[in-house]
Amino acid sequence: MLPSATMPPTLVERTMAVSLRALNRVAASDTLDRLGWRSSAEKLLRDVSRGGARTATSAGRTFIAARKLAKPARQPRANGSGRPRLFDITPDDEQRMLRDAVGEFALDRLRPAAAGADAACAAPPELLAQAGELGLTMIGVPEELGGAVERRSATTTVLMAEALARGDMGIAVACLAPAAVSTAISLWGDADQQATYLPAFVSDDIPAASLALAEPEPLFDPFTLGTRADRAGSGYALSGVKALVPRAAEAELFLVAARLASGAPGLFIVESGAAGMTVEPDPAIGVRASATARLALHDVAVPQGALLAEGSPEAYADCVALGRLAWCALAVGTGRAALDYVGDYVKSRQAFGEPVAHRQGVAFTVADMAIELEGLRLATYRAAGRVDQALPFHREVALARRLLAARGMQIGSDAVQMLGGHGYTKEHPVERWYRDLRAAGVMEGGLLV
Repeated sequence: MLPSATMPPTLVERTMAVSLRALNRVAASDTLDRLGWRSSAEKLLRDVSRGGARTATSAGRTFIAARKLAKPARQPRANGSGRPRLFDITPDDEQRMLRDAVGEFALDRLRPAAAGADAACAAPPELLAQAGELGLTMIGVPEELGGAVERRSATTTVLMAEALARGDMGIAVACLAPAAVSTAISLWGDADQQATYLPAFVSDDIPAASLALAEPEPLFDPFTLGTRADRAGSGYALSGVKALVPRAAEAELFLVAARLASGAPGLFIVESGAAGMTVEPDPAIGVRASATARLALHDVAVPQGALLAEGSPEAYADCVALGRLAWCALAVGTGRAALDYVGDYVKSRQAFGEPVAHRQGVAFTVADMAIELEGLRLATYRAAGRVDQALPFHREVALARRLLAARGMQIGSDAVQMLGGHGYTKEHPVERWYRDLRAAGVMEGGLLV
């Protein structure tokens, strides 16, 4: 079995899967069109994506602890024995249920909206709302604080991210960005941080949030940060620029990576209403539906309690690795979409009286795509399994990331090549998948498993 929880599915988990199918049916109806709401939503998306620099105070939510916690709550790991186990990639019943529910949502709702979201550089708000109903931000939250599952399972999150990306990687990133923040606070936040911020992520009004690690530097290294956290009274003043931050223009909460006085990197919880913080659009060639933006911080004051995990280098290193693992999972899902599409195309496309799949050069290329994708999938699952077993996992994540950087883009490139001239046009989705796979190999932050 995949290293994961062996507990029977909770009532919340079963309700999530059933509710998702109902949401799919409602969202697929023409109600929005008959009421005239769809065009208004699309106009709002265009206005946000085309807007210039602005102060990041759009939401103005106040995060206040509803109750005090005696100590931080943590999810137990699914198989946290600290000892290696047999490696099996067969999902258990709970994982299969969640994966299939998310996959249905991705194919039925995300994929039809993908081209428009890519062009608008923003995900449709109704899809983000439905993703919130799916409970993505609740998976990493301890059950005693309102989370959806009893035990933490990176493998389950990987399977869900992979399933989402089969619909569209850009929209998947937009859907998963808030979950990165809720998971990070669940893993490394203290009692006050959890009591203040986690209730919002298990409520009916989930805040837009994002993990901001990357910076606009060539060959960016997340362990050598330009963003500084200088001591200012009893707190800190953050200064620097973050790049390619998903949904930054609408985010109400950020986790910002900054260099401490000691030179070590740390993570800070920053609310969008903080003075001195501005955002401006920063679209990339790929994952455009995630509405990436540049976040500039000019002496942004945060309290001492904003520092996550007391600046632990180990927590920060785990955050970087778990973020890279999430991008690997998305690449597996997008690569699967490309392989399936190309396989059907070459079998249906006729040339010289037979399908082009009968040509040896075509068949070998498609086979190579499948081989590389399977290697990336196995490496990703293996790394996630070690996370769940409480074993060292940074090496395994690095291997999966290396495969993604080297071969992920090649899968996308081969998909374009197999469609010939058609592959280079927007008539087919392979050109978008190629751009997304290229982005996945270089992105940092934004996501977490």
